[in-house]
Amino acid sequence: MPRYKLTLEYDGTPFVGWQVQENGPSVQGRLAEAIKAFADEDVIPGGAGRTDAGVHALGQVAHFDLDKDWPCYKVRDALNAQVRPDPISVLECEIAAPDFDARFSATARHYLYRIVNRRGPLALLRNRAWHVVPALDASAMHEAAQGLVGNHDFSTFRSAECQAASPVKTLDRLAVVRHREEVWIEASARSFLHNQVRSMVGSLKLVGAGRWTAQDMRQALEARDRSACGPVAPPCGLYLAKVDYA
Repeated sequence: MPRYKLTLEYDGTPFVGWQVQENGPSVQGRLAEAIKAFADEDVIPGGAGRTDAGVHALGQVAHFDLDKDWPCYKVRDALNAQVRPDPISVLECEIAAPDFDARFSATARHYLYRIVNRRGPLALLRNRAWHVVPALDASAMHEAAQGLVGNHDFSTFRSAECQAASPVKTLDRLAVVRHREEVWIEASARSFLHNQVRSMVGSLKLVGAGRWTAQDMRQALEARDRSACGPVAPPCGLYLAKVDYA
């Protein structure tokens, strides 16, 4: 029974998120339907990150087992054919070790958040970036972000619905870089709390707009209180960019 590892990209706009839910279509559910259609097996693939509704992926990773030993290129091409016209693409398919788990074998997850900082509304990037009109100081945002790097109690930046056993996480990298009219926030860690990246981005936006300082950001972290968080950034700008494995 081979174990297959997929690398995926998708536009999360039409989905309720990665995970199968009763209130609408999910990426995981569509992949399960595609597997059933070509292999006639009932399989629910596991994913590296449970992206929320409207969140995108450039490098989501999934795994599943099949009774039949299919060539990887056939699995990739069959899945891509079956998920059409939904905005999901299987970029790679490979055989993984029997004990490989897309979620628990991951050593790091890398997220990208895109802000388009201009007056004109979005056309090509609608639902794929956060449109912010007031000018943002990306350098000030980056400076404030460094106070969040390291091992901390991130209760302030944790959703009330988060199911993690502990609010303590180690944030390996949080960088803010301007690319012309775009501001990119890049976050890396072994794992994240529910809504942690979007919560941090929403607070960093306040810094960029001059409403918070780096000290305000640090005080919000040290408060360990959800009410100290700034407004949470919308899901449309968030991408699961890459997942690392040993």
